[in-house]
Amino acid sequence: MNSSKTADSFQQAFILHRRPYSNNSLLVECFTAGYGRFPAIARGVSSGKSRTGNLLQPFSPLVIQWRGKGEVVSLVKYDQDNKPVLLKGKSLLCGFYLNELAMRLLQRNDPHPNIFHSYAKAITDLACNNPVDPILRQFELKLLHELGYGITLDYDAETGQPVEQDKYYDFVLEQGPVRSSRKTEQTISGRTLHALSNQTAMDVEQWREARRLTRKILNFYLGNVPLKSRDLFRTKL
Repeated sequence: MNSSKTADSFQQAFILHRRPYSNNSLLVECFTAGYGRFPAIARGVSSGKSRTGNLLQPFSPLVIQWRGKGEVVSLVKYDQDNKPVLLKGKSLLCGFYLNELAMRLLQRNDPHPNIFHSYAKAITDLACNNPVDPILRQFELKLLHELGYGITLDYDAETGQPVEQDKYYDFVLEQGPVRSSRKTEQTISGRTLHALSNQTAMDVEQWREARRLTRKILNFYLGNVPLKSRDLFRTKL
């Protein structure tokens, strides 16, 4: 579905990024379930007199309508879809991280409804100050799965056998876990792989392993340009 067509009805949306544009306008990156992400201009909303410009904030659930035939469309109507979401401290930094992942890995005008709904749930959970490790890891894995990267966690990539919870594995990019002869700083336990695959509770050490795993996978697909939000984590937390 192409965002260049006027949306005939309100679409649920989030703003992933915003910046000033000419003539007191904003250039915003919209994220919707049915149209994916796309750039749009909100005209005359940054003059200081506008009451609507403040609605176009990251993390707040919105409903929007737009029109246009080019790559950049024009917002014509928008409003809150629910009560405003307020992220603070660590949750705010995590929100920036989710937005940057979406901006970097999602192609424009390529809808992924499951990713949209996973993103919405992650933002809600962050606003409730739920533990951030489960929120981030589950979104990362959902994002990778929905984009077709085929991350297999519960089967040995060499033997095809289920991972054993009392063993350790190396994760081979674009293949999956492979049994290791010993535990190292880079291996991940079968117990953690099993818990991630089944979304069951994990302890602190398991979440540390999971974070190391998803970072390795994401770095591969993100390429040589690091995420700016990770620098914020290092300097602010």
